[in-house]
This record gives sequence, structure tokens and C-alpha cells, in this order.
Amino acid sequence: MGPVPVLRWYSGFMKLIVHWLLSAAALLAVAYLYSGVVVTSFGAALLAAAVLGALNLVLRPILILLTLPVTVLTLGLFLFVVNALMFWAAAGMLSGLDVRDFGAALLGSLIYSALQLAIEFVLTRLFPD
Repeated sequence: MGPVPVLRWYSGFMKLIVHWLLSAAALLAVAYLYSGVVVTSFGAALLAAAVLGALNLVLRPILILLTLPVTVLTLGLFLFVVNALMFWAAAGMLSGLDVRDFGAALLGSLIYSALQLAIEFVLTRLFPD
């Protein structure tokens, strides 16, 4: 019974590392596809992916709760603005990620979200629970 928990931990850790690497690659893809977002290097993309993940983990739920009336009033469309704020905030904290303006943050976050959806789809197939 000893090896099973170790394999489960290892699989979870590998999924986290692969997700982080693919998220960094997705940021590079956003910069390639849209000129309003600039990522200077893969190292900067790795750091930006980690910061975006931390912001989405800590700050995004608070913003969603605070903006719930507006989100309900706009039938959920205000969540796009919240995502753009997270993207823009990450760019403001890092020197390797540059977003031209809020419109660029909105479009960049939409592209990044679509790529993240594809990443999640692939990772659930690669690492089933």
C-alpha cells in the first residue's frame, strides 16, 4: 500500500509542472498572436505564468465577490473585465511582460483563457485522477 500515495503525489506534482510550462508557452503564444502583449523571454513567461496563477488564486475570488452585483447585472460578462484586470496587474508587476493598455489586456486575457481551456482539456486526459 506504500507506493500508491507516492505515485499519486508524483503525478500531481508532474501535472503542476507541466501546467506551469504550458501556461508559460501560452503566454508566449499570446504575445506571438497579438501585438498588444509583449513577453521578452521564456523565463519571463515562466515568472508571469506563476504570478498570474497566484493572482488568480488569491485576488480573483475576492474581486468576483466584490463585483457580484455588476456581474449578475451584465449576465456574467463583467468576468471578462476581472480577467483583464488580473492580466494587466501581472503585467504591472513584472518587467518581462508588457501590455499596451486595458484593451490589450482584455484581448490578451481572452486569448490566454482560450489557450488555458485547451491546456486543461489536454491535462485532464494526460493525468486522470
